[in-house]
Amino acid sequence: MTSAVLEAESLVKIYGRGDSRFAALRGVDLRIRHGESVAVVGKSGSGKSTLMHLLALLDAPTHGTVSLDGRPAASMTARELNETRNAAFGFVFQQFYLTPDQTVLENVVLPLKIAGVRPGARRRRALDVLERLEVADKASSRAADLSGGQKQRVALARALVNDPSVIFADEPTGNLDSATGAVVQDLLFDLHREHGITLVVVTHDEDLAGRCGRQVHLHDGLVVDGAVAPAGAGAPGTDTGVVVGAAGGAR
Repeated sequence: MTSAVLEAESLVKIYGRGDSRFAALRGVDLRIRHGESVAVVGKSGSGKSTLMHLLALLDAPTHGTVSLDGRPAASMTARELNETRNAAFGFVFQQFYLTPDQTVLENVVLPLKIAGVRPGARRRRALDVLERLEVADKASSRAADLSGGQKQRVALARALVNDPSVIFADEPTGNLDSATGAVVQDLLFDLHREHGITLVVVTHDEDLAGRCGRQVHLHDGLVVDGAVAPAGAGAPGTDTGVVVGAAGGAR
């Protein structure tokens, strides 16, 4: 059986207090194995992005636990959480989140700079990944001067430069035209298949979700649909195994 890279148990996330109290997640169980591609889908307000933020250790649950490779996030210090996010995860968002006045190379080396990699080594690694994504010729260009598709390739390069085990992609093609979006999708799934990277995608895009090995459907903070993986699932390029559940017995 392929081991779990991410595991959530009884996740609850509550925002606000008193009359403004709102439960974004109401008890979610989720198990993601190494090498899976998983789509988290649901209507706006269903809890998709909240779940991704908790899995990515960007936020803490009100109740419940998130574990990375068997280690509960709650047992990590703030420094360990920061180091883990930088080393283990790559992030690709709809809004790109590039620093516009910095060059492409400066944007891409940021995770390596945070990790303390020497300047020469981080430049070589960044140029290598930019070459893989066919934007090395833009290394000295300002991020603000790129097209939407080029910006997303650069964001993907930044996500990959630290050799993460998991990439989180939140609506990664939402700001792109259909043709450019299809290219970015192909890049994501090629990396998933060829390098065994676990891919967790939050999306409204049915075509993008359909390319993932497994779909987890959320509604009002609960998992309402999700198949249990067959034995041996989880290898890149095959169906993947996610065990999902929700409080109140929803399956």
